[in-house]
Amino acid sequence: MDRRRSLLRVSVALALSSGCINGPNYHKPAVATPSAYRGGSSAPAVASFGDQKWWDIFQDDALRELIRAALQQNYDVRIAAARIVEARAQLGITRADQLPEVGAQASVVSQRTPQVAGRPALETSPTQLSLSFGWELDFWGKFRRATESARAALFSQEWAQRQIVSSLVSDVASAYFQLRAQDLELEISRQTLASRTDSLRLTSLLADRGATSMLDVRQAEQLVFGAGATIPDLERSIEQQENFISILVGKNPDSIVRGRTLVDQPRPPQIPEGLPSSLLERRPDILQAEQQLIAANAQIGVAKAQYFPQISLTAAGGVQSSALTRLFSGPAGLWTLGASALQPVFEGGRIRNTVKVAEARTEAATLIYQRTVQEAFREVSDALVAYRKSQEVRLQQEQLTKAAEDATRLSNMRYRGGAASYLEVLDGETRLFSARLALAEAELRELQSLVQIYRSLGGGWQQ
Repeated sequence: MDRRRSLLRVSVALALSSGCINGPNYHKPAVATPSAYRGGSSAPAVASFGDQKWWDIFQDDALRELIRAALQQNYDVRIAAARIVEARAQLGITRADQLPEVGAQASVVSQRTPQVAGRPALETSPTQLSLSFGWELDFWGKFRRATESARAALFSQEWAQRQIVSSLVSDVASAYFQLRAQDLELEISRQTLASRTDSLRLTSLLADRGATSMLDVRQAEQLVFGAGATIPDLERSIEQQENFISILVGKNPDSIVRGRTLVDQPRPPQIPEGLPSSLLERRPDILQAEQQLIAANAQIGVAKAQYFPQISLTAAGGVQSSALTRLFSGPAGLWTLGASALQPVFEGGRIRNTVKVAEARTEAATLIYQRTVQEAFREVSDALVAYRKSQEVRLQQEQLTKAAEDATRLSNMRYRGGAASYLEVLDGETRLFSARLALAEAELRELQSLVQIYRSLGGGWQQ
């Protein structure tokens, strides 16, 4: 008995001290990192726009409340949180494979043997209590690699949730700015309609007095009806946009509280994009892809461990007696102790192909990681150039709108003075209306480019 216990202790010690683990250790793949973003500053600062908290970026209190509600109630965020819980539980299941299993069993059986050949009937109640022990030793690192893979899968889900949060913050901000742009366009349309209605009234009065023709009246009506036709379409778009934002924040379609107007939203003149190398440590989708690569790489070790024998220790001990009163007496004790090894001899190439599958998946995960990094650099460069050019467009559109306003004022003065036809007024009013709407669109594109920079630089998930 002492010799067998010593053998068990030695086996356990060997298992615990075994450092053999199959499969390659993870090394981050090499990626070509530019020294600066195309479209960014020539000497980028270390600090990045993406490091700032979203509540510091967006200064509109109504927008902040929408984002907070979305982070608490949005279904995609809640689904991602549930998947993290699932991945954490899966890690616990996988880690448990490294530990021994201990089970307890108790049984009581009543049995009666009938009288046979003069032998009296016999009634007995055999009782047994036992503990069992089983442990598959992780000599080759199969379970350790599986745990490494499951842990990376958990981290991947956590970064996936952060990516959803980052996207959600940007989506809510972009949708809110779109709503405020539609509000501005509706306000422009109503102001234009009121102005053109007054102009039509004046033109009709002049026609009644014979100072102008009915052609001028019909042209003035065109201006009124043109402005009036845009209003119901904008009202439809606004209500649908409110419904969209309501779903983003996790509630049924409803009206949305407004804050600052579109033109009052702050716009930094310069964006500190930071060093491109820091993007690899900030963007959630890049870090998610890296954890997926780590998980796939660890599965190579799990597959290669199948080449080696599975070594298991088993033991059982307990007491058994035909009478409950003698269950714990000395002769009632029983025990077993054993060890086994199972070595694959012929499996038709299953293990070899399992290893190839794991290696191919790791290669694919490596390429996905490298592609994700390149796509991230492209998105940052696209957003930087979009923001810079949208600022230039907005400045030009402001000048165009001012020119259209002045031209419209002069054409109205010329018409009232009899120096021009109403066709000149019609053309000027049409150009001014289009210019004001185009300016609102330029304001929107500039703000949405700012949001895209923040998102592409990996901002928004920091809480």
